[in-house]
Formats: sequence, structure tokens, C-alpha cells
Amino acid sequence: MQLEDYFDFEKFETKHGPGERIRFKGRRVDLDQVVHYFNEGQSAEIIMRRFSPPLTLEQVYGAITYYLHNKKEVDAYLERGKRIEEAFYQEYLQQEPAPVVARLRALKAQREAGQTSS
Repeated sequence: MQLEDYFDFEKFETKHGPGERIRFKGRRVDLDQVVHYFNEGQSAEIIMRRFSPPLTLEQVYGAITYYLHNKKEVDAYLERGKRIEEAFYQEYLQQEPAPVVARLRALKAQREAGQTSS
């Protein structure tokens, strides 16, 4: 079995450029998640239990091996994902808040103004 056999390599378009995702076959678990926990120093046994249903130990070790064998490419993939995520976040910050949020903020500001004037 090849390491790539553990994963589905998905490519898609976003309004901020091409996107990609590496997921475990048949799961909604991304390679990113395992790499993150691995880089935090967590053991494979702990990482496998972080998901429901849990990954197998073979899947976790396969992901770690794939990452270490392709570190430069995976790090570049993770960086591209962070850039797209940041672009979406900045776009979100520019949006007007929902009416209920705007009303709650106004009420909070009124309450705080009333407390400081007393």
C-alpha cells in the first residue's frame, strides 16, 4: 500500500483562489488536524482518540509518515490553506453584523454608558 492510498486529494475553486483538501478516505478528518496535533507533540495514541469515531493507529502513523516524507509540500499546502482561511476571515470582518447582533451591541453600549454616567 502506498501512503497516498490513505487519503483523498480534493481540489476545488473558491473566490479567493484554488483550494485543496487532503482527507482520510471515507472520513471527514483532514490531514491538517493530525499534523497540528503531531506538531504539538501529542502521541499517535492520543491523536487517534481525538476523533469520533477514532482513527486507527495505522491511519495516524500513515498520516505522520506522509507528513514527514513530504514535509516541504505539506507545509506549503498548510500555508496555502491558512492564506485562504485568512482571506475569508477578513471578508467576514468587513460584513455588516446581523440585525440582532447590531441591536445587542447597541443595548450593551447603552448599558455601559448608563453605568459610567452614574
